[in-house]
Amino acid sequence: MTWLRLLPDGAGSIQSLMLNMSSRLLAALALSLLVAGSASAQTPKPATPAKPAAKPAPAAGGPKSIGKFDDWTAATHDEGGVTVCYAFTRAQSSSPALPGRGPVVLTVTQRPTLRDAVAIEAGFAFAANVTVTAQVDQTGLEFYTDKRNAFARDGKAVTAAFNKGTRAVTRSPGPRNAPVTDTFSLKGFTPAFAAINKACPAK
Repeated sequence: MTWLRLLPDGAGSIQSLMLNMSSRLLAALALSLLVAGSASAQTPKPATPAKPAAKPAPAAGGPKSIGKFDDWTAATHDEGGVTVCYAFTRAQSSSPALPGRGPVVLTVTQRPTLRDAVAIEAGFAFAANVTVTAQVDQTGLEFYTDKRNAFARDGKAVTAAFNKGTRAVTRSPGPRNAPVTDTFSLKGFTPAFAAINKACPAK
């Protein structure tokens, strides 16, 4: 710098002092920049608002309603890529009342190659090799049993009786072979049966 050249003798020591001061200033400046940079790096960034969780997709193959027909409900579900249609109703009354008994449901199921499968979910486990009888007006029908369910021996005869009847009364040996009577309404069966036949035609 030009003003340094105008210094009298002994100015060399002043020049050295100024250079030392400049070095210290530069060092201090570098340190302050380093500290500032470090603080900036450590300052946490504002958290990005979390996206709302996506709603779970509906379960594949779950039941889909066809419609409600008085006391009967018709629906479909997917069974290994095949559409299965069924109509069902719950017992209107049961006698005697059994503590802890599960749902009592009468179901008619249509598959493309298996027609008029009629089943009763009893709500308790049957003894081995027992028979359930159903009375529809003047028509008597038989069901064989397997664990907690009873199945019609002649499904076509059962659905034909249901189409003409007003109620179905089933009698079965309950726990300890005590007789159990369940009554099912057939009101709405005919349109529910027509709906599942249309949704699942025979092949």
